[in-house]
Amino acid sequence: MDWLDHVRWDDQGLVPVIAQEAGSGDVLMFAWMNREALARTAELREAVYFSRSRQRLWHKGEESGHTQKVHEIRLDCDQDVVLLKVTQLGHEPGIACHTGRHSCFFERLDGDQWAAVDPVLKDPARIYTK
Repeated sequence: MDWLDHVRWDDQGLVPVIAQEAGSGDVLMFAWMNREALARTAELREAVYFSRSRQRLWHKGEESGHTQKVHEIRLDCDQDVVLLKVTQLGHEPGIACHTGRHSCFFERLDGDQWAAVDPVLKDPARIYTK
């Protein structure tokens, strides 16, 4: 059996993926992969996702330079969620979010309002110059 057949792909051929920083344990981002993206990630040891909006593979950092070096690829107990343990590269500290923050999970519910609690490390206008 092909190792990719062990993954429970959804009806669109996708699986949800969580990128977690190997050193700190911080959850950096959530994305999607198809079979080709997961195979490329395993081959390159760099994160390659599937962009649902663009309907194509997306090598993390292809525009920003903020790549993810993959140390481990894990599958949850139901085989329907992938966890990548990564080192976020391209800026110190690592920027995983297109908003210029370390993590995409920068908003916290405070009472009945969402508050941005993590700083912008680099202005997105300076990251995405294309």
